Amino acid sequence: MSKPIQFGIGFLAGRPNVCKIINRYYKDIIEQGEKYGKDVKFTIFILYDLNYQGTNRIDFYNIKSDVYKKIEIKYITPEDIEEEKKILASRYDFNKKDIDLILGHGYARARNSIMYFALKRKIDYLLFWDDDEYLVANVKDENNQIEWVKQDDILQHLKNIKNADVTVGYRCGNMSPVPKIEYNNIITEEDFKNYIDGVSNEAVTWEKVKSQEKQEGGISFADKEIVFKGKAHELRDVGTKNWLLASGICLNLKRLENIPAFYNPPFARGEDTFLSTLLKNSKVVQVPTYHFHDGFLKYSKILEDKYPKEFNRVKLDGSIEERFLKTSIGWVEYKPLLIYITDRKNYSKIIKQTKEDLEKGIKAVNKLFNTESFNILLDELNSYDKNVKKHYNEYIRTNEVWNKLKTQMKF
Repeated sequence: MSKPIQFGIGFLAGRPNVCKIINRYYKDIIEQGEKYGKDVKFTIFILYDLNYQGTNRIDFYNIKSDVYKKIEIKYITPEDIEEEKKILASRYDFNKKDIDLILGHGYARARNSIMYFALKRKIDYLLFWDDDEYLVANVKDENNQIEWVKQDDILQHLKNIKNADVTVGYRCGNMSPVPKIEYNNIITEEDFKNYIDGVSNEAVTWEKVKSQEKQEGGISFADKEIVFKGKAHELRDVGTKNWLLASGICLNLKRLENIPAFYNPPFARGEDTFLSTLLKNSKVVQVPTYHFHDGFLKYSKILEDKYPKEFNRVKLDGSIEERFLKTSIGWVEYKPLLIYITDRKNYSKIIKQTKEDLEKGIKAVNKLFNTESFNILLDELNSYDKNVKKHYNEYIRTNEVWNKLKTQMKF
């Protein structure tokens, strides 16, 4: 009798909403495993970040008892991570600086930590799933009304991961935390364009923001052809023309030699971006399934099977300002390294233009929110520009350590 497939689902959770997602979808996960027709055993990994929203540990333990009967739940606590660091230092002769590149908290190190614990538990395939994404797709029906279609996310990855290194789905819903701006004498369209040009990256551009503005409630709809007739296909030019999103990405840990580690500059975002730059020799397959992204948690009733019939613009308030500012800081902090990796020849020119754009745009965004908080973006850009070579060396060193770890631990 063959061994069951070990399928892991990794949640890097900053919000207790992760418990609602697991409670809602655990039956769907099991049913999709059964549809696959082979014995599949599921393990959910939860690595929580208490600093993201000032939460308590207990907030992340609201999982229904029924879930534990069907799926193994593995929490990765700060103590777990520190214990593994000690083991690596004493048993495998890793120094603290190198271990800290792989294990810990923050976007990349947390994902690496989930991957590490999954490997120790002999997980075959590991799917990352964020705490603000739901297994449904919103499409327009023949009457131009919203139709909600359940997604066989797990099943699609199971069907396609065996002969791939990475599988990745699609995303619909709120594609970015950029709020809808009403242009006026406080902030003009040109002001906001300067701001977006300043924080822009591979995923956020002025063209994409303008496209989002035109969409109903700022919400992107899923492609009906993909939802109803889509087929898996190999994704080319990853890390140059095509970029992966960390949620909805599934790693084939049985082909670990082709799986790099995540990296982002300290406190920055972009771990999926930098992973993408290292997948040139890996086989990446895009599968026809969507996650609905609810970045501001405005549509959490979906988890109760209460689907909105229309989308409303997110109103500007304190919570929106905070999320937008945090995200903008994260974007600015990884932008220098991204340029350094992808267009080193024009690095100085692009950074100079970025600073000019931000200087123009920040003034108006500060007025919009009646704050001075966005001034920090220029300081962060200058700092990460100054340290770009250091961060590049860390980006390279992270995967040197990861490759050494894979060899010595013989996962």
